[in-house]
This record gives sequence, C-alpha cells and structure tokens, in this order.
Amino acid sequence: MLKKLPYVCLFFLTTCAFSQNKTFTHADTLRGSITPERAWWDLTFYHLNVRPDPQDSMLSGSTKIVYTILKPSQIIQIDLQEPLKIIKAVQDGESLTFKRDGNAFFIDLKKKQEAGKSETIEIFYSGKPKLAKRPPWDGGVQWIPDGKGNTIISTSCQGLGASVWWPCKDHMYDEPDSMLISITVPKNMTDVSNGKLRSIVENTDNTRTFNWFVNNPINNYGVNMNIANYVSWQENYKGEKGDLSLSYFVLPQNLDKAKEQFKQAPQMLRAFEHWFGPYPFYEDGYKLVEVPYLGMEHQSSVTYGNGYKMGYLGKDLSNTGWGLKWDFIIIHESGHEWFANNITYKDAADMWIHESFTNYSENLYTEYYFGKNAGADYVIGTRDLIANDIPIIGPYGVNKEGSKDMYYKGGNMLHTILQIVNNDEKWRQILRGLNKTFYHQTVDASQIENYMSEHSGRDISKIFDQYLRDTRIPVLEYSFGGKALQYRWTNVVGDFDMPVKIKLGSGQEQFLFPTTNWKTMKIRDEKTLNVDRNFYVQSKETKQASS
Repeated sequence: MLKKLPYVCLFFLTTCAFSQNKTFTHADTLRGSITPERAWWDLTFYHLNVRPDPQDSMLSGSTKIVYTILKPSQIIQIDLQEPLKIIKAVQDGESLTFKRDGNAFFIDLKKKQEAGKSETIEIFYSGKPKLAKRPPWDGGVQWIPDGKGNTIISTSCQGLGASVWWPCKDHMYDEPDSMLISITVPKNMTDVSNGKLRSIVENTDNTRTFNWFVNNPINNYGVNMNIANYVSWQENYKGEKGDLSLSYFVLPQNLDKAKEQFKQAPQMLRAFEHWFGPYPFYEDGYKLVEVPYLGMEHQSSVTYGNGYKMGYLGKDLSNTGWGLKWDFIIIHESGHEWFANNITYKDAADMWIHESFTNYSENLYTEYYFGKNAGADYVIGTRDLIANDIPIIGPYGVNKEGSKDMYYKGGNMLHTILQIVNNDEKWRQILRGLNKTFYHQTVDASQIENYMSEHSGRDISKIFDQYLRDTRIPVLEYSFGGKALQYRWTNVVGDFDMPVKIKLGSGQEQFLFPTTNWKTMKIRDEKTLNVDRNFYVQSKETKQASS
C-alpha cells in the first residue's frame, strides 16, 4: 500500500501515538488472531461470485470456499463486515445454522469434519457495503458517477480486510492456492479483477459476467473488482521466465496519456526482475487499471490513480529531484508484487515486510536507471519524513500495524544494511533469494530477519531490533585525545554492535566496529570524524572518555 502525503504527517503522528495506547477489544482479537474456528482448516480455493447494483450501491452474491481439514472440528469462522449480512450457508446441499459476533460468523457444520479430507461450504450474502471515505487508507467500496450515465465501482481494503465486501477467511496467514472471481455488471461496463480473463458470459437480463481465474496464491486484500467503461490494450514483455502478458485498462478520455505514462511498466519490470528475481505471477499476467483513488497493490491487477503525473501526484517525496523521474504509483505499487503479494506477512504487525522493502524498491529503481548515487540521494532524501514516534512492528494478534515509519525508516534501514554487507552483488542475491525462498508464502518477521542474517554472513538481529522495535536513532559518540580516538554506540538497544563507515580528517573511508562500550584506536593527528551518509545514524563528539 502507499503512504499518505507529507502534509498530513502531523495527523499520522497524532493517530499513531494514540494507537499505542489503544485498548484492544474482543472484535480486534476475532479479526486479528488465528482463532480455534480458523486454525482447524486450510483454505485451498475460493469462487467469489458478486453482482454489484449501481442503482442502490448494493452487493449480492456468494463465496464458495474449498478447504482441507487439518483436525476435526464442527464450527467454522467466516468473516463479513457490517452492514453486510450472510443470508445462507450451505454444505452438501444442506442449510446450516450460524450466529454472528460482530464481523465474524460462526457456522455449525452438520457433516462430520474428518482430518485430511477436502470439503466445500458456500456462503450467500447481500447488503450495502461500507463506503470508502478516503481510499485506499479508509477503504471499502466506491461508487463514482463517470459523468456519462455510468457508475465507476472499485474496491480497496488493506488493513480493513476483504470481508468489507465479500465473505472470506479474513486473516493474512492463510491464502487460497487459486481463485475464480465472477463479477456481473451492466452490459456496457467492464470488470477488471485479478488473474487471467477466462470468459465473458452474456446474460439475458442485459448484464454480463466476467470470469477471472487466479492461478496463484493470493492474499485477501489483494482481491479486487474494478468496474467502468474501460478501453484497453495489451503487450508482451520478454522477462526472466519468458513471455509475460501486460494489459492496461483506462477511461476512454485518458487513453492517449495512459499509453505514454504506462510505458514505465515494462521499465519497472526490467529493474525489479534484476533486483528481486522473476515477476511472481507470470501465469496471471500483469495489469494496470485506472481507478478513482490513488492506487493499490492488488495482485496482478495493480490499480492506478496518480493523474498521469511523475512523482507522487506531481510531488517528489525525497526533495532531491529524482522522485520526479518516474511515476510513483506505477513503481511503488508494482514493487508490492514481490513484497506483499509474493512474500506476504502473516500478521499486520509485520506490515513492514511489505512496506519497508517496497519503499526501498523506489531507491533501487532509481539506482537501476540513474546510477548508485541517485538511488542513495533518493532514499536519504526521505529521512525528513521519518517520525520516530512508535516502533515499526505493531502488536500481534489484533490486526494492527506499527508506525508509518515502516516506509521511510524501513527503507533507510535496508539501505544501511546494504552498507554493512558491503557487496552490491551479494546484496542483490539476498533480495532475489528472499523472493525465491519465500515464494508465494506468508511469513513473520523472524523468518525474514534470520534469512538476511544468515546470507549476509553477519548476525544483524540487533540492527532489526534497533530500527524495527525501538524508536531511537543510534548515536556514534566519539572523542579525540592526543593520538587516540575513542568511540561507542549510545541511544541503542542492548548489545548493539553495528559496524559503521567513517572518514577521519582527509583520509580514506574505513569501518569502525563500535559496541556500547568505549573502544580506542590509534590515530595520527586527525581532529574530525565524518560518518558515511548512507548509514541512518547520528554522531556526536564528546569530551574525552575516561580510560
């Protein structure tokens, strides 16, 4: 997902500080934890069938859920947010009883659930879904008149959850292996959803149904429907795994602008396949879809609303000029295909896995096309947007992310780790290795952290603790005395021991290996110390430390 504009950062600071003191509720636990009614079954397939009604902003439809039984149980939790209602639940032709607890439905299964077997349940529902007030941050469903007698309909629901518009297992730890999405729309309209278009069925009631099939695992917030009077075009991209189909869907009045702006999509793929490995969803293709909000990383169906401008709505978030060399939404939201859609967090507390790496992808894209110094300028330029308000990792089990610093601070953390690895090709192989090792998986923070420590050849766990679980910026404290330099880390977590590159006087750059205890090294007559700007740290000269 994308960050909000800098001019609303004060709002973020207030809400983030508030969230740290929030008292979590029973509803938060039902939404954010792997409840007993979720844990006993493994999701394998969805068939989502939805008919939106533009006349009264209603949704009606069903979800067919196929699952494998991990251990016997007779109660299954299905999530659907108010004011939507489940009308009926059916298994093997029999209607089932259920009770509602807020946004969770607990369904009593009549058939004995036997471990190892595959079963199917179908959920029928209807109602007026939550209207998206400020999508994608305050998401839901949008119903926007297009000025030509039609209604543009779009969905966005990260954090809020897919159950805001369809019944599902609304927790990130479990994904279906594949999915069929069937959306019925007025005959003159087009739906664009995830995956490849299997068929368009012409119905007798002046509607038609678009059937999209997703061949790969997909996280629930990555599922979307986008309905408008679209025009489209296609092209093929010769990628690492062969031919990749690229499809573009835009409003007719924007066709010429889009054909020029969307030339950046193949450029994005070239850069990110270099850094991260093959695009993770060749079987499903890649789409850019115009929507009436800023955009989102819907899997294989990336939504776009950046006004056909360079930067972030015409702004450079780094204030260096490099951020105006490319379209922020095309680059950032597509970067999520690797970090969010391929590698997906199990718990919202670890949203940094999505956002820190994808923020860093902006730097890598810049470096790929404009050089190493340009990439460094960009990521360092975003430091002014770091709040250091609350930890980046949030509380687990309650569907709550941490600080918005997961973007800029997270990107600068990764840029700092690159300096410690001190080998550009080794670093690239770490990024590619993450996407290969955790291909189409849901993960937690420890898996990513342990992998990076192992493959960097250095235990960097304390660096993750410092930048993800603490709000302080490390301070390199140093003192000159005679022919000696004394130095140590302060403002850090216990046992923090990150190497740092410095320059003494006019000499060559070199690494120091500070700990939280004073160290001493012999020097000549240097009296100045400068820390390499690529490290997200501070430095402070002090009086000579006692020996």
